[in-house]
Amino acid sequence: QVQLVESGGGSVLPGGSLRLSCAASEGTLSTNAVGWFRQVPGQEREFVGYISRSGVVTTLADSVKGRSTISRDNVKDTVILQMNSLKQEDTAVYYCAAGPRWTTSVGGYDYWGQGTQVTVSS
Repeated sequence: QVQLVESGGGSVLPGGSLRLSCAASEGTLSTNAVGWFRQVPGQEREFVGYISRSGVVTTLADSVKGRSTISRDNVKDTVILQMNSLKQEDTAVYYCAAGPRWTTSVGGYDYWGQGTQVTVSS
């Protein structure tokens, strides 16, 4: 059993940055692949990025590639999504998820956090 919690969301101006963190309040992330997804009302949950169990393999969606990074902090047992040059279209609830393999599919993950709101507006 793994319980996940996201943090680091908030309201920022276009061009700003946010550092989103995924942590396990129960269980651990160290033996799981971790994905980040986002969702706006009326739309399906959208893939943002993933990182493998080892941290060696990472992939970012085209929508955030070049201005975002995903990484592991093994000391804190957390996964970080660093988002820079934020745009209004990045506004969404961001979720982290854990599972046995890295994948872009929502269905490939076993555990989900409650989400953290990111709002980008002028």
